[in-house]
Amino acid sequence: MPAAALRVELGWRTGPGVPDADASALLLISGKVRSDADFVFYNQPAHSSGAIRHEGKRNADGRVTDTLLVDLARVEPAIETVVLAASADSGTFGQVPDLYIEVQDAQGTPVARFDNPGATTETAFVLGEFYRRQGAWKFRAVGQGYSSGLEGLATDYGITVDEPQQAAPAAAPTPPPLTQPAAPPPPATPSATPPAPVRLTKVTLTKASPSVSLTKQGGTSGALHVNLNWEVRKQFSGWSSKFGRPAALHSDLDLDLCALYELTDGSKGVVQALGHAFGALHQPPYIHLDGDDRTGAVAAGENLTVNLDHKNAFRRILVFVTIYEGARSFADLHATVTLQPQHGAPIDFSLDECTIPSPVCALALITNTGGDLVVQREARYLVPERGVSPQRTVDHAYGWGMNWTPGRK
Repeated sequence: MPAAALRVELGWRTGPGVPDADASALLLISGKVRSDADFVFYNQPAHSSGAIRHEGKRNADGRVTDTLLVDLARVEPAIETVVLAASADSGTFGQVPDLYIEVQDAQGTPVARFDNPGATTETAFVLGEFYRRQGAWKFRAVGQGYSSGLEGLATDYGITVDEPQQAAPAAAPTPPPLTQPAAPPPPATPSATPPAPVRLTKVTLTKASPSVSLTKQGGTSGALHVNLNWEVRKQFSGWSSKFGRPAALHSDLDLDLCALYELTDGSKGVVQALGHAFGALHQPPYIHLDGDDRTGAVAAGENLTVNLDHKNAFRRILVFVTIYEGARSFADLHATVTLQPQHGAPIDFSLDECTIPSPVCALALITNTGGDLVVQREARYLVPERGVSPQRTVDHAYGWGMNWTPGRK
């Protein structure tokens, strides 16, 4: 392997009844992680060394890929092996056709590929690994299956997993009193607080299952972080008449994550970078836009925070994204939306491929119905009429009824 930036792509063919799959990586010494921080996956998307980052999924032409970015030059010297794994969500790998893992160099050229045929009841796989040999990195195909899912795979390498809460067992009958007083227990010795275990639970919204209750997930207090990250498949900006070749690629794409809100007191508004309407977290509207990013990186991207401690103040929130500059539509853009409540499982979904000239996409609608907060996957591309702004187009589609004026960043 070239000791540089690599792209590790987990891919499969999607279709009716095909479960979702997730890529993950573990950094090992003598076959075990040093701590839970050496596990990179959807709930812990970046390693502290910067050597591995979970980039996210994209769906195009009936195929899904989940990608890890690996920089072998930044892997700490003590690390001997980087395990590359996959886990199936709500199904087995026997239901996942054409599963493969492919390593690509910085130019996107395949360096190694392993197709994993013959899966049956496995719910997790170690598909391959990078390992050090005589000062160089090599790749080895593995294909070791687990029937115990990502939890079984992770615990096998030393990860502490947060298990679901179980009902307490019934109390045993009280024994009769002793004839002699029992010796007092020894005094408790103070100990360091153990690190929080890794949480593997998540919720993926799809067309078939587009909504989830935050209330039932336990995510009704604290901060709700909404992240949009994306990857742009480069497009031609034109053709060079002199040489008959594609001209320079235009990749300076600027997307803006926004939110329309309606509060229970009847007030309405928008949170967005345009017009510097960044909102506020501890006063109405209790929604704040964290910044304006152009990279789409999963660790950055566009971020919005909702203060769920004031959930009773919300009637509905519509999260949407617009193209500010750099492209005319969302064609060839692959984006993932993640809603991470402070308490409860993360919620994510991918956007469908855009096939219309749309500069605005409604992402998710959060509604408060009788105190129950429900997240609805929208993933709805809209096409503004001539002279109508993307914001006004979203307003029209969802009946917000606001007045709009031109603005700028």
